[in-house]
Amino acid sequence: MTLNKKEQSRLLVLNRIEAGQITAWQAADVMGITLRHTRRLLAAYREQGAGALPHGNRGRKPKHALNEALKHRVLALAESSYAGFNNQHFTELLEECEEIRLSRSSVRRILLGAGIKSPRKRRPPKHRSRRERYPQEGMLLQIDASAHAWLQERGPELTMVGAIDDATGKVPYALFVKVEDSRSYFQLLQGIVDRYGIPMALYHDGHSIFQVNQEPSLDEQLAGKNPITQFGRLMAELGITSISARSPQAKGRIERLWGTFQDRLVNELRLAGASTPEEANRLLRDFLVRYNSKFTVPAKQPGSAYRKPEGLDADSAFCFKYDRVAGADNVVRWAGQRIQILPSGERASYARCKVEVHEQLNSDLRVYYQGRCLNTREASAEASKLRESVKAVRQNGTPDAINLRPSPAKDHPWRAWVYR
Repeated sequence: MTLNKKEQSRLLVLNRIEAGQITAWQAADVMGITLRHTRRLLAAYREQGAGALPHGNRGRKPKHALNEALKHRVLALAESSYAGFNNQHFTELLEECEEIRLSRSSVRRILLGAGIKSPRKRRPPKHRSRRERYPQEGMLLQIDASAHAWLQERGPELTMVGAIDDATGKVPYALFVKVEDSRSYFQLLQGIVDRYGIPMALYHDGHSIFQVNQEPSLDEQLAGKNPITQFGRLMAELGITSISARSPQAKGRIERLWGTFQDRLVNELRLAGASTPEEANRLLRDFLVRYNSKFTVPAKQPGSAYRKPEGLDADSAFCFKYDRVAGADNVVRWAGQRIQILPSGERASYARCKVEVHEQLNSDLRVYYQGRCLNTREASAEASKLRESVKAVRQNGTPDAINLRPSPAKDHPWRAWVYR
């Protein structure tokens, strides 16, 4: 029996329910499923153990799957004779006029699969109430960024990237960066993992750093690929549940944190005379210690839900990964650069092999093949690049001594030759 990372994370959550550390609805929120499904998983886990987590129909086609010909017929009717009908009305007419008996949910699923939405939308009212804190530290971290004039007129405008623990209100890590991007969130999560461990879930907004907000391309749909961002890939590799907030009020804890920081930290930075990002980050570390000692509240349950990063290769995880194919000359092209792959003990040549280029947070490049880091060096420049560089040098008025194609001297025999 093999459990994937998602099922392993669910196993940890179910064990916490059994130990009485969390409730079922809190576990459902962490796992991203409904309370009913959580109770169903818990009952099966108590009866069958970890073998109940993998779905029994994995890799099998459902017996009740609809016929493809029937789906095409329903779509053809929805786009021709019954265009503009809502799902319920269309379902009733299919049974009355076309002798096609399907449930409304099946018809809706067929139409949504083809991109046909119901013209009539109904949104039931939602009841909102204050959400209780998670019971243990490390179960849920809210992350966000705040662009503000932290240094006022003394320095450049900076952005603070930080996280706050939902159970205790503790700020595990924060830092000043120039702009909010994926690299800054990589640094934030790495700082949290180094100091405390891997959290169970991250609560964030709908920024494109965390999730792909565009429809998948046709090639991705045909290949069955689910597009994912670099930070989303990092969370999946670490086994962290990604929870997206639908409004700023949903992550109000960290939104209120920015108000406190913009009131207190700005004045302390002014008082210390900080004018550079390096000075601001040094003062921020001392500020967080004092802030946590003053504003942190005790969690309902003692202990920590952070997981120890055992066996984690930080250099291989906290980096940007890109798939490439090595050329016939064992050269990998990436972002205008050429990387020469050197032969190794396993292979003499990696021509036409699919490799993975890792860009480290310090901008260093590494090439991996089947999980192994390859020996590389910077490839020699192409002839076209050399010609461009020589042309640029000539235009700048550099002496002809560096000219790759010098002109013949005046007394050269080639100039003395005369055609007769």
